[in-house]
Amino acid sequence: MSSIERIVLVRHGETVGQSSIRYYGATDVALSGLGADQAAAAASAIARVSGSVAFDCVVASPLQRAWRSATIIAPQSRVRLEAGFREIDFGHWEGLTREEIEARDPEAYAQWQREGIEFDFPGGERRNDFRARVVEGLERVMTLPVRSVLLVAHKGIVRTVAERLSGETLGSEHPELGAVYEVARQGAADWKLDRLPD
Repeated sequence: MSSIERIVLVRHGETVGQSSIRYYGATDVALSGLGADQAAAAASAIARVSGSVAFDCVVASPLQRAWRSATIIAPQSRVRLEAGFREIDFGHWEGLTREEIEARDPEAYAQWQREGIEFDFPGGERRNDFRARVVEGLERVMTLPVRSVLLVAHKGIVRTVAERLSGETLGSEHPELGAVYEVARQGAADWKLDRLPD
């Protein structure tokens, strides 16, 4: 059984080019000034609940918006990059807003609205492949001989890890940029998911 008892999950902050409205998945866009502020606010939220932002291990996506957020949240820690925690590749839709997608590709957009999380992005990574990759990354993290982990990544990764451990489903709008969640072990196989207050 894994020795990990607590994983704090943080979605990276806003980026140059506005990840809040644009679908940047595989594109390695930089963290913006606002994003750095959101990461600092996440650190404050963690410290208010936990008393500190000290973790046995800090893990992040290799995309700079995530690992830079991690260095802001836990500046004294070495960040371990996990390739499995890269965001999904949105394919032909990379960098577009929802409105731009609907205007340029109305048939695929309508299909996306019907199928939701089962939809595969045109020219992008298949959802099943994405989920399998994230789960493999989580399995590697769970073998680490530590008790607490800070994991800073992307919307799809935070959702997948939280849901995989807790069995709870996050709303489609969650997590927002800079949002902080905690999954804590409640027993041998049970995990409780909580959102930390801003």
